[in-house]
Amino acid sequence: MASSDAGTSWGSEYQVFLSFRGPDTRTGFTDVLFHSLIDVGIHVFRDDEELRVGERIDESLLQVINNSRIYIPVFSRNYASSQWCLCELAQIVANTLKSEGNKEILPIFFDVEPNDVKLKTPLYHNAILNLEHEKKLSNEQVNVWREALMEVDAIKGWEVKKYKGHGELIKLVVAKVVECLKSKHRLVTEYLVGIDDQVVAVSKLLDVDSDGVRLVKIYGMGGIGKTTLAKVIFNLLSSHFGKCCCFLEDVREKSSRTDGLVHLQKRLLSEIGHPTGTKNIDEIDYGIKRIEEILCNKKVLIVLDDVDNNEQVEKLVGKGTLYSGSRILITTRHKDILQVNRQNHQILDYEMEVMSDGHALELFSRHAFNTDFPSDDYNHLSREIVFATGRLPLALEVIGSFLCHKPQELWKETLHKLRKAPHEDVFGKLKISYDALNFKQQQIFLDIACFFIGEDKANAIYLWKGCEFFPDTELLPSLACLW
Repeated sequence: MASSDAGTSWGSEYQVFLSFRGPDTRTGFTDVLFHSLIDVGIHVFRDDEELRVGERIDESLLQVINNSRIYIPVFSRNYASSQWCLCELAQIVANTLKSEGNKEILPIFFDVEPNDVKLKTPLYHNAILNLEHEKKLSNEQVNVWREALMEVDAIKGWEVKKYKGHGELIKLVVAKVVECLKSKHRLVTEYLVGIDDQVVAVSKLLDVDSDGVRLVKIYGMGGIGKTTLAKVIFNLLSSHFGKCCCFLEDVREKSSRTDGLVHLQKRLLSEIGHPTGTKNIDEIDYGIKRIEEILCNKKVLIVLDDVDNNEQVEKLVGKGTLYSGSRILITTRHKDILQVNRQNHQILDYEMEVMSDGHALELFSRHAFNTDFPSDDYNHLSREIVFATGRLPLALEVIGSFLCHKPQELWKETLHKLRKAPHEDVFGKLKISYDALNFKQQQIFLDIACFFIGEDKANAIYLWKGCEFFPDTELLPSLACLW
């Protein structure tokens, strides 16, 4: 098998599947196209039937085809002489037809005419007849290939002979692929450290290959990396949902604006393929109604980032039944979000934990030194700063970038300040959690931070009950993470 080395470390997920006849284009046109797609960050699988044994598509290749978002068959003179290529094409067409517009075929006519593929000339027509006689194939099997070829030919593709050179055409193909994918993928931080296990764990909870509906909540303190994790997972899994996926960032902040939730509702509907249905939405209740009408009939992947109450969830995905196979991923600072009953929906939690010491030092070093580890003369200072930040990714990135190429004196001064208070860019992010608490919760928070860290919880609770703060309800679950 000749396959892409651009696959992710979290599984064989590809955005583009190349189908071609090895001897015709492997070392020329297809190779340049393959590397041009990789160069712009696209995960590509290229299959070469010449390197395979047998005549049936195995399960691993079938899974790659099923999970890919865009298919590029490169039709050459000997493409239809390969039983493997024709089987592959039939599977590609079947996947595209049942995807309801979420997958696309972008055909390239390398040294053949569209009429050849349409079986109007002897080239492909005779090639299939020869295969039928040599392999003693059934009419049913051969007809599937013919129908697949006819289906693909109905799609507008590129005829290589109409362009000045391969380079010009390949640029157009790459641009088209990027256009098809760009609106869905989210930008993530340059340095992803210690995230692989988290991605695997949350992907397992989402389990996009299973039926039913799942709502997964990633919760944890501010600055811990919830949004980054959600973006990576969204980029990884969005190909399973085609155009029917949406990432709504900063829900808490945006919903607080005038008509903020209405704008979020419109964006959600627009991104999952219903832009015309947003024009008449001018109030929240009608927006909920339209969303429920769409989501009960469409398999979707929706990420709601930084949610701080259940009302936001209800107004953005409704209260009705979601279509089987749909997945909702939520990030929040509050453990009690989504603690509701939804009929026929699985609601699963994932607690985001602080980075390990080793991963925290590596992330800091990448921003401060552009290496995985600090230099010897900065080793002790680096470890002290990592400890002072509480190993929060946000703080490590901000402070590491700030200290890059700075003298040691500034490092020592920064460490001294960090031991007294967080960096101002980090403080603003963390204070959001404090501001979201009610008055009694804020008093309990301050008591813990100033007097009770490491102390017996029972004594603190006895004190708060005396002040009529009712800690059993005020403290939990909002502040339980402090002990």
